[in-house]
This record gives sequence, C-alpha cells and structure tokens, in this order.
Amino acid sequence: MHIYPITLYRMFYLHNEYTYYYLRETYYLKSQMAQSCMKTAIAKYKTNKSNGHDFTLVQFENLEYDLVWNRDYSLNKNIFSINSLQGRLKIPYQSKGMEKYFDGSYSFGTAKLVYKFNKYFLHIPVTKDYPQTTPFEINKIVGIDLGINFLATTYDSFGKATFYQGRHIKAKRGHYKILRKQLQECGSKSAKRRIKSIGSRENRYVSDINHQITKSLVDKYGTNTLFVLEDLTNVRTATEKVTINNRYVSVSWAFYQFRQLLEYKAQMNGSIVMAVNPKYTSQTCPKCGHIEKANRDKKNHIFKCKNCSYQSNDDRIGAINLWRKGIEYIEQSFKEHSE
Repeated sequence: MHIYPITLYRMFYLHNEYTYYYLRETYYLKSQMAQSCMKTAIAKYKTNKSNGHDFTLVQFENLEYDLVWNRDYSLNKNIFSINSLQGRLKIPYQSKGMEKYFDGSYSFGTAKLVYKFNKYFLHIPVTKDYPQTTPFEINKIVGIDLGINFLATTYDSFGKATFYQGRHIKAKRGHYKILRKQLQECGSKSAKRRIKSIGSRENRYVSDINHQITKSLVDKYGTNTLFVLEDLTNVRTATEKVTINNRYVSVSWAFYQFRQLLEYKAQMNGSIVMAVNPKYTSQTCPKCGHIEKANRDKKNHIFKCKNCSYQSNDDRIGAINLWRKGIEYIEQSFKEHSE
C-alpha cells in the first residue's frame, strides 16, 4: 500500500531533475534561474487548476523572472543589483519617494521582473510588522455596508452616515461591458487585443476606486477604530438572482479586494477590521429588532419596518446593523476579559 505514493514521488522528483538539467544545458541558466523558471511555470498551472480551467499547455506571452531577495537581487538607496547570465549587474536608480522603505523596518520579498509595453518593470513586495490594536483600545466603531449604487455606506459612533456614490462607476463599467461584447462579436485578432487591454484598464480603475475609499475611511477616523463590514466571500452565489443586465456589475466588483486594502491600511494606522456574517443585516430593524424580508424594498432602496414603521435608506440600515455588531463584539470582549 506504500509503494504507489513512493513511486509517484520518485517519478515527480526525476521529472523535476530532468527539467532542471535540461534548462541549464539548453539555455545555460544558472542554478537559481533554472529553479525560478520551474517554480513560475508550476505556479501558473496551479493557478489555472484553482480557477477551474481545463488542463492546457501554459504559455507566457511576456517575459518574467522571479528574483529572491539577497540572492538574485539586492537594493539600497542608490543601486539595484540583479543576477544575470553575464554576471551581476549593478544599475543606479532614482529612490525619490521610497526613502521610508530603507529605514530598516521593512523586509523585501521575492520580486518579479516583467516585460510589458517594451519596458521592464520590477514588482517588489515589502512587509512591515505593526503593533496590533486590541479591542480594549477601540474608541470608535464604523459599520460599512458595501454595494453597487453606493459602493460604501458608513455609520459611525457619532451617529453620522456617509454615502460613497457608485452610480457613475456602475455606468462606466456598463460601458466597458458593452464595448467588450461588441469586440467579442467582431472576433478579430486586434479585437482580442483590445478586449485584453480593456480588461486591464477596468481592473486598474476598480483597484484605484477601492484604494481611494479605503484610504479616505482610514484617514477620516484615525487610530483605535473598529471597522465592521460584511463577509462577502460568497457574494457571487448570493447575487445570482439579480437580473441578467445587472449581474455582471453585481458579482464582479472587487469586494474582497476592498476588504484586504482596508485591513492592511487599518493595521498600519492602529485600527481593526472585522468581517461578520451578512445574514439579516439588511432585513433587521435597528429600532425594534424586527426581522423580515419585506422590510426592505430593494428596487427603491427603502427600508420600512413592518412592525414599528421605522423608515430609512436600506444601505444606511445595513451600516447601522453592522455598527451594532461592532458594539456587541466590544462588549463581549470586555465580558470575557472580566471573567
């Protein structure tokens, strides 16, 4: 019963060994370069598998090279050093605006050198440890309801609601959708290149909007803030019942990216982000606690309690209920601490 796994492992090892020496002898790669090529290709196959794509031969349209810190590359305030087939290259660069990354508190990770638009780009991940804020230091709570017409609606400890408009963004993404459909119908090579370009442009646009809103929230509320939002990990499944015309916009906005951006910015600023179960956050009356699906009129974005008749914007109601969950979390933390 133990023969098959061992044999399989041995076959995998031999295949890797063969590929390693093939790369070195055919392309005259150095040891670490050959290993890097193999790891990059394997990672691409794993990504395709995790995304549910059928198995196919991986191809790289653009050149890329993974660089391990202090082995394949190093960096100081003036010189970028990189390992190459011709030996180590030392290239001067402008470090203006990057001074903080060389104060000793940041760690550099495995970088990726890519070739796009007839230029080389070096993507370097950096990490820094920040002291974690505890629930006992929190003095402000902000509930954040994420959506489409309003990308974010907040309700804070001062009783103020803020709406971050999303209608113009929805319209722009609708324009991208129509343009993409027209190009798909065309089917030419230039149309396919244009589709890819539009996809990249739209992704950059979405990321920029998420960056702007999360930065605005962290700057506005400062340190010792608890941000509470819905855990929208399964948002695609939850929104499958929306109309076909609105489905693309509803299920494709980068809610998880928003959460990730807010988490790291909040941590850098001495605050906390908490994601909670979204169940009933838009159906619960914050005044009397009555829960009913009919409380919310999705089409008109109105919430009206069937029990006490309390009425407000439905996104504001969601933000209030998230804010209340934040209060419950703090109260529970103090209770557990006292026990």
